[in-house]
Amino acid sequence: MTPSANLIEIRNLSVDFEGKRQFVRALHGIDLTLKRGEALGIVGESGCGKSITWMAALGLLGSNARVSGSAKLDGQEILGAGDETLSKIRGGRVAMIFQDPSSSLNPLHKIGWQLGEALRLHQGLTGDAARKEAERLIDRVGIANARQRLGEYPHEFSGGMNQRVMIAMALAGNPDLVVADEPTTALDATIQAQILDLIDDIRRERGMALVLISHDLGMVSEMTERVAVMYCGRIIEDTPTADLFDHPAHPYTRGLIAAIPSFDGPRQRLAAISGTVPPPANLPPGCTFAPRCALADIGCKRTVPLMRTAGSDPRHRAACEKLDAVLQTVTPMPMAAQPSTAGMMQ
Repeated sequence: MTPSANLIEIRNLSVDFEGKRQFVRALHGIDLTLKRGEALGIVGESGCGKSITWMAALGLLGSNARVSGSAKLDGQEILGAGDETLSKIRGGRVAMIFQDPSSSLNPLHKIGWQLGEALRLHQGLTGDAARKEAERLIDRVGIANARQRLGEYPHEFSGGMNQRVMIAMALAGNPDLVVADEPTTALDATIQAQILDLIDDIRRERGMALVLISHDLGMVSEMTERVAVMYCGRIIEDTPTADLFDHPAHPYTRGLIAAIPSFDGPRQRLAAISGTVPPPANLPPGCTFAPRCALADIGCKRTVPLMRTAGSDPRHRAACEKLDAVLQTVTPMPMAAQPSTAGMMQ
């Protein structure tokens, strides 16, 4: 493997969930790659498939999910791998930080026991060696009095402190990739900034790759080098982060950016996207964004658009039948109806 080789390669990843009468497709053939040390942001409204993509790749979905396609880690197929293989990968090669640390930590065990378990599973450390490494990790994530705090329970920590513990547990396996799924949603603004700075510092220090799943475009703009925009179980735009904000190519992406409040100039209503994300069991034909798009015509409702190059940069790709018309406009595209809060990111 060369340093520039892809760490993760996801190809044609699809997920169907078993309903009362039929299987309902939630992911429609996701193609995604991630290089070593790269920081990728994944954005989109709730229900677009951001978290499901990575949970499916890592075998974290329940028995009611039917997963197909391919997910390779360093060239090794992990989709459908056995429990023993996945146990070594999850928390070892790939670590996840979830949005609610209080539900991720076991309230019945002390922090030191939970962190020690991670060190035993992924580094083979026990006894004094595990205790010293646990103290080092707790200190690294900014928690003072490490020895004392390791003897306490999760309920004795604040939300921000518990999230720091989750980051320490993620680091316990020396992962190549950290998947942070809305890691600061439950935290106040000041603590959010501290947690994000910590994640970014550790990523750069260790050369880890990062996947940041978020609704916060401002956070994504500061933390990532590349962004994938998802809608209704598909990636509809994939681009370097700077291009996403300077030259958004998909009408949906432009709608998301237009909904960001401006801190300069006069106060005005937010240009929210009209309508809501359709349920997976009742997707419209053709482009699933067409019912909410001002540019959509009959052709958009006939075929699902394919990803193609948007502009001069081959790394910038989008899936839109009206891509040429969108790229000719300078300002964000108008939405199909008057502004309403219904379509804003949840």
